[in-house]
Amino acid sequence: MHLLVTAGPTREYFDTVRFISNPSSGRMGFAIAAAAAEQGHRVTLISGPVSEATPAGVERVDVVTAAEMLNASTQVFDVCNAAVMTAAVCDYRPADRLERKLHKQATPRHVTLEPTEDICATLGQMKAHRVVVGFALEDHDHHLRAEQKLADKHCDAMVLNEPGNIGSDRATIEILIADQGWGPPVSGTKLELARVVVQFVEGLVSNR
Repeated sequence: MHLLVTAGPTREYFDTVRFISNPSSGRMGFAIAAAAAEQGHRVTLISGPVSEATPAGVERVDVVTAAEMLNASTQVFDVCNAAVMTAAVCDYRPADRLERKLHKQATPRHVTLEPTEDICATLGQMKAHRVVVGFALEDHDHHLRAEQKLADKHCDAMVLNEPGNIGSDRATIEILIADQGWGPPVSGTKLELARVVVQFVEGLVSNR
């Protein structure tokens, strides 16, 4: 199996130094890449800016913005069997990026934001026989919102995450599989959970 994994945050810049981002550490995505490589799978890891070391046997592509991650993901997905989309992609970016640092002023400044590309939905629409697994980080209406994302993004499964998992070595997840429903909550280290995710992705791929 050739597995594509996206991980970490993206950054969307206002000017040459300031940006919108989020606190994603990339640990879950890196753990999934490591677990898949342990099982002998070929893994391409597309990562936003993080400090994590590249797992052994994993091919890594570094990106910064959502547009860069989309471009890299669509190119790699052509030769993959499955994609696991753990990256915390910024939903918005400044409509205009200044070409030099904006110096502080005493008056308010208004910034227009525009939506970024939906990478998971793009791969979901182009997947054909391939498998796409999304991650949903929700702080309310957890199941309802994850179920809606599963449908909207044309995913085969959705892993429900929670804000408390960010930056932690341990986490709790729930997995929603299309046409099968929810599995029970699973807790453990991120590497332990990564092995669970890889195992069910193997099952999805083998059933295609």
